[in-house]
Amino acid sequence: MISLSPSSFLNKTVVPGCSTHLFLRQPRTLITPPASLRVFSSLGSNRDPNGSLLIETTATSSSSLETSAADIVPKSTVSGGVQDVYGEDAATEDMPITPWSLSVASGYTLLRDPHHNKGLAFSHRERDAHYLRGLLPPTVISQDLQVKKMMHTLRQYQVPLQRYMAMMDLQETNERLFYKLLIDHVEELLPVVYTPTVGEACQKYGSIFLRPQGLFISLKEKGKIHEVLRNWPEKNIQVIVVTDGERILGLGDLGCQGMGIPVGKLSLYTALGGVRPSACLPVTIDVGTNNEKLLNDEFYIGLRQRRATGEEYSELMHEFMTAVKQNYGEKVVIQFEDFANHNAFDLLAKYGTTHLVFNDDIQGTASVVLAGLIAALRFVGGSLSNHRFLFLGAGEAGTGIAELIALEISKKSHIPLEEARKNIWLVDSKGLIVSSRKESIQHFKKPWAHDHEPIRELVDAVKAIKPTVLIGTSGVGQTFTQDVVETMAELNEKPIILSLSNPTSQSECTAEQAYTWSQGRAIFASGSPFAPVEYEGKTFVPGQANNAYIFPGFGLGLIMSGTIRVHDDMLLAASEALAEELMEEHYEKGMIYPPFRNIRKISARIAAKVAAKAYELGLATRLPQPKELEQCAESSMYSPSYRSYR
Repeated sequence: MISLSPSSFLNKTVVPGCSTHLFLRQPRTLITPPASLRVFSSLGSNRDPNGSLLIETTATSSSSLETSAADIVPKSTVSGGVQDVYGEDAATEDMPITPWSLSVASGYTLLRDPHHNKGLAFSHRERDAHYLRGLLPPTVISQDLQVKKMMHTLRQYQVPLQRYMAMMDLQETNERLFYKLLIDHVEELLPVVYTPTVGEACQKYGSIFLRPQGLFISLKEKGKIHEVLRNWPEKNIQVIVVTDGERILGLGDLGCQGMGIPVGKLSLYTALGGVRPSACLPVTIDVGTNNEKLLNDEFYIGLRQRRATGEEYSELMHEFMTAVKQNYGEKVVIQFEDFANHNAFDLLAKYGTTHLVFNDDIQGTASVVLAGLIAALRFVGGSLSNHRFLFLGAGEAGTGIAELIALEISKKSHIPLEEARKNIWLVDSKGLIVSSRKESIQHFKKPWAHDHEPIRELVDAVKAIKPTVLIGTSGVGQTFTQDVVETMAELNEKPIILSLSNPTSQSECTAEQAYTWSQGRAIFASGSPFAPVEYEGKTFVPGQANNAYIFPGFGLGLIMSGTIRVHDDMLLAASEALAEELMEEHYEKGMIYPPFRNIRKISARIAAKVAAKAYELGLATRLPQPKELEQCAESSMYSPSYRSYR
């Protein structure tokens, strides 16, 4: 009989309140005789011609039950909230571990395994132990030197898409080096692995596609989604990011090629939020595309048909949501990304009471923008209830932000939500949303239809409403014209202007335009990054209202507390936690968001605040509550540092 004890693979360390214990699951399956476990290692001398150690077992009867390596499961969670099957995170970083999944990797197989490959960083002892002699050049270098070398290489590329492709290739060959690189150089590489470069990557995804990085679930898989999910090699999934590709950033319907968004988001879940890579699952739901250019593109990788809608679409999504819960349980975070307005709100409303769902475009964007507005009060004074807000764009981002602002005003001022909404106005493609349009607008716009005469042009709406805050979520570039910005500057000593549409080409105005047209008085932030701007001898550092400030820490907070549902109060807690990260030195530069270089500490603090709110609301299931939530969050974060192999 084979007995694989966890103690054979690691020594445990215990973090108070976040301890991890491994147990053998009760035996469930028979091993058909003759059965063998093939372990790729240098242990002993009973080796086959491929360098494998054969441990032979014989089943003496049909009642003989064996416990396999796959049956080892932890009872609690670590490293981004996932089950520590490999024992990597229960051990301290200086303890040696065994690179095994169902077998101990060695030789050429080990070099081709992105989870355990270290390239030239394998020590001489590891090369001997795992049959790597001759497969690598003789030099041994550190992970830090590998990072330096990769950054040197990346900086040689002049085209951002080339950098993106190089990073994706690294992720598929050396996972830990990829995340080490991204964590150490987050401010430089965030625009490469995510917006704005990911937008171009999605547009050209069919041409640059080399290997799958997630699950593609199309109409062809209808009725078989449960089985499709089981095809994914990792079983202990904690976060799923899913898109149907209909509204990718500000680029429209990219169909199946929207996969770049879930892949990019989950890279940030790991790099910024510390969620273990093996716990992340990117998914694209392919129901076709209405993009004629893609349908006629010979390199397009998705279904070549018009988008399915109505009942056919709903049935596929319901099957997916049901299968996810069946496969991964009730506490898996499902993050909706870049669904079109008509589906985004319906999916959130439908599954918000039955699943742990989170829409980053509606809720994540709202939370990060609210944090920026709270921070901006330091410059303009007063409270949110003293300000008037005007949005250009009334889709899922615009209405989501507006609703969270109203909720914050309602809670802080102790007034009804309906009353708090009255100082928030929205402009869509047909002009100012007013009560006379109520019968013709979509349901999610109706709470913002106030009594006022119709106004078509944005600049006229600014003059009539006299907002102190102007927010762009239209997805249309250069819509904050000089007239608009100058009018805001005439009305306000320090106008708050947030140009949030992505990618950079779709931004409502640039940072330079905002500062120049407002004579350097604007409090500005954008969705995509802009370089610092010098105006009349003063340097302004524009903020980036990037959802990456919120969703990694927010997701980690849900995971570490075992939360079963998302509540709006958790979003408010995340916003307030982010706003608290601003220091005096940041305010002196006109910043309303902290630098990304400290993002992992920021994520840990956000996770702690979100988890605390979950416990307060009775939505957390991981009991007892840890005494030090922030310490628990930090200790559970995935570390990309190389581990020593036996």
